[in-house]
Amino acid sequence: MKRRKFIQSASLTGLGVVATTALIGCKEEPSEENNAMIPGATSNIPLVIATWNVPESTAKAWEVIQEGKSALDAVEQGCMVEEANAEGQSVGIGGLPDRDGRVTLDACIMNKEGNYGAVVCMQHIIHPISVARKVMEDTPHVILAGTGAEEFAVSLGFKRTDLLTETSKKAWEEWKKTSEYKPIINIENHDTIGMLAIDKNGDISGGCTTSGLAYKMAGRVGDSAIIGSGLFIDNEVGGATATGLGEEVLKTVGSFLIVELMRQGKTPQQACEEAIARIIKKSPNYKDFQVGYIAVNKKGETGFYGIHEGFSVTTYKNGKNTNIPSDFYNKG
Repeated sequence: MKRRKFIQSASLTGLGVVATTALIGCKEEPSEENNAMIPGATSNIPLVIATWNVPESTAKAWEVIQEGKSALDAVEQGCMVEEANAEGQSVGIGGLPDRDGRVTLDACIMNKEGNYGAVVCMQHIIHPISVARKVMEDTPHVILAGTGAEEFAVSLGFKRTDLLTETSKKAWEEWKKTSEYKPIINIENHDTIGMLAIDKNGDISGGCTTSGLAYKMAGRVGDSAIIGSGLFIDNEVGGATATGLGEEVLKTVGSFLIVELMRQGKTPQQACEEAIARIIKKSPNYKDFQVGYIAVNKKGETGFYGIHEGFSVTTYKNGKNTNIPSDFYNKG
C-alpha cells in the first residue's frame, strides 16, 4: 500500500490543515520483525533504504553507489527518479496541488558532514531535491522559499515547468465540489519520499522530497524540508527520515529524536518505535492519520515503523532490491 494513504487521515478542519496526532506507546519489547539487522557491518554496507514502494528510485541510488560515487549523489539521483514520475501524485511533477490549484514542492538534503539545504513552497521546478543540494553547496543559507527558491533554481539553469498534470488537475476539480480537508490514510501510491544511503566508504546521507498534503492551505509547509523533523543525519551515529502527516512529525522533531535514541544505544527499530510512541502519547486522534519512520545506523542496521498498516519500505542491499511491509502500532 502507499504513502499518501498513510498520511491522510489527519483531520483537517476549518480553513486549514488541523493535524490530529496521537500514538501512545510501543510494545514493551520492541518488534524486530521489520529490523533488517545482519550481524557484522560489512554485510550491510553499502545500503539504500527509502519510504514506500519505490524500486526504481532505490535501484538508481544503488547504481550510483556501485559506480563509486557518494551517498549524497545516490540520494539525490534516487529521489530525482520519483520527482520525474508524472504518474505519482505526491512528489515533483504531477503532485496534487494546494486548495488554489498550485503545485508547491518541499525538499531537503543532508550530507555526511551534517550540512543541510532545503527549499519550501517552490513552484515550477521538477527537481526540488537538486535545488536543495545547490542551496546547501552554493549559498550561505540552508533554506530558500517560494519565488526566491524558484528564481535561484532558474539562475542555475533549471527550467520552469507546469507541474500540474491533467490527472492531478481533474482530481483537484473533483475535490473542489466538497472542499473537505480530510486526508485519507494510505490512499495512493505514496506521498513523501524519504531516502537514506550508506556508500562504500561507510558515509551516510539522506534526502526527503514531497508535494505536501493534498489541497493544503496556500503556504503550508510540512516536515519534509525541515531539519530534525523530516530528515536528520549524523554520520557518527546514523540517519532517519519520515513520511505521513507532517504536522505531527514537526511537533515531536521525530527524525532527530530517532538519531539521538540510536546515539544512546537503541537499535534503529527500537528508535523508530519509540518515536511513533511519542506521537501516539501526545495525540488522542492518532487513528485519523498516518506517520511512518525509517532509520539506519552506522553499522548499516535498519528499522522502520508506522502508526497504521499500509506503510512499506524499499531496501537495496547485497544486490537485492526489496519492498517490505512495515510493522505498525494500531492493530485493533
